[in-house]
Amino acid sequence: MSVMSLALFLAIIFLTLVITYLSSKKTKNASDFYTAGGGLTAWQNGLAVAGDFMSAASFLGITGAIALVGFDGFYMSIGNLVAFLFLLFLVSEPLRNLGKYTLADMITARFNSKKVRGMAAVSTLVISIFYMIAQLVGAGGLIKLLLGIDYWLSVLIVGILMTIYVIFGGMTATSWVQITKAVLLLVGSFILTFIVFAKFNFNVTHMFEHVKTATPLGDMFLHPGNKYTDALDMISFNMSLVLGAAGLPHLLVRFFTVKDAATARKSVVYSTWFIGAFFIMTIFLGFGAAAFVGFDKIVAANPAGNMAAPLLAQTVGGEILFAFVSAVAFATILAVVSGLVLTSASAFAHDIYGQIIKGGKVTEKEQVLVARIASVSVAVASIILAIFAQTLNVAFLSVLALGIAASANLPVILCTIYWKRFNATGAITGMLVGLISSVVLVLLSPNVWNPEPGAAIFTGDPLFGMMNPTIFTVPLGFLGAYLGTVLSREKADEEIYAEVLFKSNTGYGISSAKDH
Repeated sequence: MSVMSLALFLAIIFLTLVITYLSSKKTKNASDFYTAGGGLTAWQNGLAVAGDFMSAASFLGITGAIALVGFDGFYMSIGNLVAFLFLLFLVSEPLRNLGKYTLADMITARFNSKKVRGMAAVSTLVISIFYMIAQLVGAGGLIKLLLGIDYWLSVLIVGILMTIYVIFGGMTATSWVQITKAVLLLVGSFILTFIVFAKFNFNVTHMFEHVKTATPLGDMFLHPGNKYTDALDMISFNMSLVLGAAGLPHLLVRFFTVKDAATARKSVVYSTWFIGAFFIMTIFLGFGAAAFVGFDKIVAANPAGNMAAPLLAQTVGGEILFAFVSAVAFATILAVVSGLVLTSASAFAHDIYGQIIKGGKVTEKEQVLVARIASVSVAVASIILAIFAQTLNVAFLSVLALGIAASANLPVILCTIYWKRFNATGAITGMLVGLISSVVLVLLSPNVWNPEPGAAIFTGDPLFGMMNPTIFTVPLGFLGAYLGTVLSREKADEEIYAEVLFKSNTGYGISSAKDH
């Protein structure tokens, strides 16, 4: 462990703790805790939303994927960016107009049903915990490699810090940690991109010509098919990226942190620019790693290529840039897991405890207390699971989270807003079918089963041959919502639908984030 790396890691921790301390003074009620009182501006929320996308998986994973498999690695960048079209045109404004603190609030704006709220809360918890375990396992491995400390201690450090951010600072602290991390990541990526581009004499053509001979793939580096040889699997993978984002609870709740739907829409526009710039830079980072670090060295450090960006920083910028990039990656992990803890705690405290158990008869002070207790509980459970999951292949956890979000949440969100006949039975059925089909097909897939010992969690032939089942589970989610609606005897309340449609498009009756 270098002194510079340790110093920058400690500086990141100190900065985030200062943000949490300052935020704690502003967190006085449930609205402050859950949504930062709706006080974020469009550019602030845009940076925070972008921060959720510019995760460690994006920075480390996409850079490594491009460096190792070329064109196919860029699919992840394209999918994430296109996802914002769905957020911008179909989800962001209606969600902000209809919801209050959680995704379940938005759905139950039309269906005043405890069963619907409970199902939405369960879906939120499942997605968030799977996503969080994957992040924590990745964090443990990354910090172990960079700082040389034990895996369990790495996971524990990240877990304790994310819990502190949430229980003391709530959404305000989580948002500003996310904003700070997004700025640091954009700055770090720009510095690396500038250095790499300078080494190619600021000539894009020269860069593309050079990478044709820099890797074992040769000319194929710039062509598709190096990783995704099955077209159906590739389409399904991209469907997860494009559609999954519009159903991710920890991303959707960010639209409650602004004052109105117009600001929510603007924040999506800002985040699209930030994310677009970042993903363009991943091309330079991936090409730079392939050219200047080398295929063999990248694979030796991590077979999946996750250390490509730090190794590139070390190669072209020395120990100082390496330490900075490593610290930024650490801040990225902290920000993402904090948002996931807060989303899980909100689903339990607000939806399950406040609305289902207490029937809405709960004080704001009591609700915040329960949310803080839930934050600790979720964090402890996730830390324990992540410690035991050290040797597991965690790729399927991220696939599962995106698959559930796309299959269980998105169909119900769209039907709630746009389908007149949709009813509570359809909402419950749609979420259940999407949730169960995603879990079952992933558990039967090559992510979990592989004939080669050690290549997956279990040794054996997979019963479902595709790596990603989203191409099947999204239609199943819509089918479940449709059949649940048309086969039930329950009639949709047309007056409530008309009110929901009007409010979702106009925001009428919503004066502020605190009282809507």
